[in-house]
Amino acid sequence: VCIKVDREERPDIDQVYMAAAHALTGTGGWPLTILMTSDKKPFFAASYIPKESRYGMTGLLDLIPRISKVWQSQRQDLENAGGQVMEALQGAARTPPGESDLDEAVLDEAYETLFRVFDGENGGFGDAPKFPTPHNLIFLLRYGNRTGKEPAYTMVEKTLHAMRRGGIFDQVGYGFHRYSTDAEWFVPHFEKMLYDQALLVMAYTEAYLATGREEFARTARETIAYVLRDMTDPAGGFYSAEDADSEGEEGKFYLWTKDEIVGVLGEDDGERFSRVFNVTEPGNYREQPGARRTGKNILRMRRPLASWAHEFSMSEEDLSWFVEGARQRLFAAREKRVRPAKDDKILTDWNALMIAALAKAARAFDDPAYLAAAEKATAFVLENLRRPDGRLLHRYRNGEAGLAATLDDYAFMLWALIEVYEASFAPRYLRTATELARDLVARYRDCEGGGFFFTPDDGDAPVRQKPVYDGAIPSGNSVAMQALFALARMTANLELEETADRMKFTFAGTVRKSPAGHTHFLTGLEFMLGPNFEVVVTGMPGAEDTTAMVRAIRSRYTPDSLVIFRPSGEERPEIVEVAGFTRDIVMIEEKATAYVCTNYACDIPTTDIDEMLRLMRSRERSPEPIV
Repeated sequence: VCIKVDREERPDIDQVYMAAAHALTGTGGWPLTILMTSDKKPFFAASYIPKESRYGMTGLLDLIPRISKVWQSQRQDLENAGGQVMEALQGAARTPPGESDLDEAVLDEAYETLFRVFDGENGGFGDAPKFPTPHNLIFLLRYGNRTGKEPAYTMVEKTLHAMRRGGIFDQVGYGFHRYSTDAEWFVPHFEKMLYDQALLVMAYTEAYLATGREEFARTARETIAYVLRDMTDPAGGFYSAEDADSEGEEGKFYLWTKDEIVGVLGEDDGERFSRVFNVTEPGNYREQPGARRTGKNILRMRRPLASWAHEFSMSEEDLSWFVEGARQRLFAAREKRVRPAKDDKILTDWNALMIAALAKAARAFDDPAYLAAAEKATAFVLENLRRPDGRLLHRYRNGEAGLAATLDDYAFMLWALIEVYEASFAPRYLRTATELARDLVARYRDCEGGGFFFTPDDGDAPVRQKPVYDGAIPSGNSVAMQALFALARMTANLELEETADRMKFTFAGTVRKSPAGHTHFLTGLEFMLGPNFEVVVTGMPGAEDTTAMVRAIRSRYTPDSLVIFRPSGEERPEIVEVAGFTRDIVMIEEKATAYVCTNYACDIPTTDIDEMLRLMRSRERSPEPIV
């Protein structure tokens, strides 16, 4: 019986059998072929098997008959082998706790590892292929903010500039491609994934707050523009991906000949644009390494605009206006091409990442449109991907939702709800987060070993795994730890805090073996180690002094803060029902007032914004962020 599995719809199955492939062959990859017994025990695994044998590779049409003969003559051996694989996987799911808790030393080790493998010429880490891995960059930003070590910021800035100017970024329509096949961020795999857009929006937004560099803010906004234009369902949810190929050719939608550019922009403008974006007559794109040039070009900037402006005897502002005008004309022309296919399924976890990104951007850029999009998507998920009993579902498409939610769905939605609360100050988001946290603990927690299984206690996966490695996206356990701790501090829920705190010990042994492979986990650890603080602002909603106080917090890089708003003028506002400790928070002298709190203890309240910021800085271990 042949079964094809969409690994994005069933990541639980993908995780188990990819682990089985590693156990059987020592390698993995997609597309993955697994042969298993009727009771789900795998005994054969391989990747990239062609249909027919060629170039020394055995094809499926030859492989299956051979295995059939072995099955008939040595069935017991195959079943025993499958049983051994499953036992090994079940053993690996039992996470051995560390001998001691994690401390700041593991943060230092991760930083030093990233520093050693940093590509000082091109940005990013290691050699080709290069993946964006935004959580590495966010970890470095927060580590630099904490310690004052300037190289942490340098690595982030170099990488973000290189990606924005490289071929991995769609210079005409915006948004990031999946990864770069080379070390220079030049030749991408042209697929676009929702989760990459979300995580990169977060990285560029945090980098803007930390450094003040406008290019980072512009890149975050451009990426959001792409998502809202091309990846958003009319009802508010976000689609999963756009394919790499169209008309049977990878990248065809995104590539340009110089004649095409001149045909759209005219001779003079086309020549200037081509110089800025590395467009040549022979082309800069090869379909395969070593193949001859095709005349087609990937658009990238090898130098910043300021350098080109000097060469053209223009101001940087005038050149920027020229580039934008040319981009718009090229975009209009490109829209007439056959587009890559769109994967229009809507996944709870990936949507949650985009919701969190939009909420962060809404606060940082003071943009209500981003908050509106985040709230609309949140409503979509909660209305369409939540069962009547309150439990989440994983996938929605064409009016039909289904599949049991994974740990990622719950953890990422907790993250999203906290971010949307901080952007909107609507208590219902914290209330929903508390409900989901209750479900997560009840259905996914490993009561014996700590941490969370990827699947619920009533799921059908053959092995309940407990992932913590932060790969293309952060792991559910990494996100859950940080989100539960943040939610606990915002609602004074000591049980949730204890659950999160135990996870540090649960995964200490695993994280200590490879700190740089767990950077989102370490971002949560850094937050938990402290000092972290809650700023409770109370004032009249919409009043000038209230708005000014909140805006002062949001416009600065304060990654170890959580902000709660208690509206004045109401005897028992809704936030008191969710965060009972705000009951006695009151304004002073009828002015907006801030309470800066750490470990459930608050400083003397203040109505002065500068004093509020001083109190927040005094609780940090490091100097002010490097700008």
